[in-house]
Amino acid sequence: MSDTTFLPDFAPAPIPLRDILPWALFGIVLLLALYFIGAEEGATSLISGMYVHEFVHDGRHLLGFPCH
Repeated sequence: MSDTTFLPDFAPAPIPLRDILPWALFGIVLLLALYFIGAEEGATSLISGMYVHEFVHDGRHLLGFPCH
């Protein structure tokens, strides 16, 4: 077995925030959309009434979420 180790001459460059920000916003919007389509009714409802449920009703069926 050899006792030599490989030490790279460079360190990986950090990813700038301006490159991460669009993906982070996309992830947040995606999670919010999934919440409103999948769970916005009944006990987990953030908005009272059935307005959000009726607005995303067809999307719920398209994605396979049961709603009635």
